[in-house]
Amino acid sequence: MDDRLQIPAAQIGCGYWGPNLLRNLIANKECSIKTVVDIIQKRREFVKEHYPYIEVAGDVKNVFNDELIDAVVIATPAETHYGLAIAALEAGKHILVEKPMAMTVEEVDDIRNVSEKNGLVAMVGHTFIYNTAVRYLKKVINSGELGDIRYIYSQRLNLGRIRSDVNALWNLAPHDISIIQFLLDDPEPVFVTKHGMDYVQTEIDDVVFMNIFYPNKVIAHIHVSWLDPHKIRRMTVVGSQKMVVYDDISDNKIAIYDKGIDRMAVLGEHMDFDNPTAFSFNHRSGDVLLPKIAWQEPLKVEIEHFVDCIQNGTKCLSGLEHAKKVVGILSTASKHDI
Repeated sequence: MDDRLQIPAAQIGCGYWGPNLLRNLIANKECSIKTVVDIIQKRREFVKEHYPYIEVAGDVKNVFNDELIDAVVIATPAETHYGLAIAALEAGKHILVEKPMAMTVEEVDDIRNVSEKNGLVAMVGHTFIYNTAVRYLKKVINSGELGDIRYIYSQRLNLGRIRSDVNALWNLAPHDISIIQFLLDDPEPVFVTKHGMDYVQTEIDDVVFMNIFYPNKVIAHIHVSWLDPHKIRRMTVVGSQKMVVYDDISDNKIAIYDKGIDRMAVLGEHMDFDNPTAFSFNHRSGDVLLPKIAWQEPLKVEIEHFVDCIQNGTKCLSGLEHAKKVVGILSTASKHDI
């Protein structure tokens, strides 16, 4: 492709997750990566060693002052997202920000105001929305096959990687909140609670249990921890007709269980005349379906979507409305520790 048709882009931050983003940006033929910024010299050396044709810098001004750069990917610590996002937008750059978009709802609103004023794309990297298994699960829910959604629970557990800049809630739960919001069409929660505990570092929760109460009696429970003997990335969706387990680290990403309990009125000779509204309960246990799901790297799909939003004005699947809901739930949970 002619380089003049590509989107000149830059990346700020190339730490733990940054190399994965950079690899997918480079692989996307609609992008041309001009500059990578990182304040740590070893990370700049890493980029130069693997991609010698890319400029490296230690100051974000090298990106914001470069009129040739149209898009910026921000992969820095969470507390820096807001400032860098605003600065990039004010410099006329489209942005893709790693999760979470910001640390407060007010900050997300500020980002929205600047992006809309300048006609720029502002997207958050909730990567699991671009996971083919999650999208398959969304189609199953939308089809009505599961019946009415009753509750969802997820576990995102491991022994490490412990962070000092954010707690386990802000580090891990954004993934599960984003998935649940996506599956349920981004509803507004009725109430949110959480309980966390700090064991390794004072005032930094290592384990968190969170409950989200939605309209229509739908409850979501999220358990995140970096102090667990097992690596688990699992979500269960229970419907009135069927149930689904999404296991991100299993070979079978999706398992659909034809299981449930049906309530049936007691009729005929078994009628209890002292209790005419008596019911019996029928336990169903049918087949288990393990659908074959074609795998695509979610980051690749995410970057393709970011490019599409810039080039064609496509509405961002993980745009500011979604980002605001996720940050709002995290912020509310942080205030309602029980």
